Amino acid sequence: MHPETTATEEPTAARGAVAIIANRRGELLLHLRDDLPAIAWPAHWSLLGGGCDPGEAPTTAIVRELYEEAGLTADSLTELFETRDEHGSGQIITFFAANWDGDETRLPLSEGVKLQFFAPEHLDILTIPPFIRAGINRYLAVRPS
Repeated sequence: MHPETTATEEPTAARGAVAIIANRRGELLLHLRDDLPAIAWPAHWSLLGGGCDPGEAPTTAIVRELYEEAGLTADSLTELFETRDEHGSGQIITFFAANWDGDETRLPLSEGVKLQFFAPEHLDILTIPPFIRAGINRYLAVRPS
């Protein structure tokens, strides 16, 4: 008699979504994260976004996260690519791009310290998680001028 073998399924990797939001001047909207030790990348500038709820698609998650975090509804949301946050949460992150031309200081920020638009040439001086910086650079390399 042979013992029964059962296939062990690999746990599904946690997923998340972030949005690179540009205004008509080509500036990018960044989010200064809270300085809390329990979160990934505390006190770093990042993109708006967050984790997917169980069974939630990244496209649905980014729409929800933009609204929950900043009351934001972005125009022309486009899926770009995926990467993994190797040194933080470990999540597979889907990057999206969108346009929005409002006043970021008027958004009802529910998480983090502040939102601010930055010209791409000023991003080098900011403390940004490596996977976010790489995603922004990848986006900027192919973005139409």
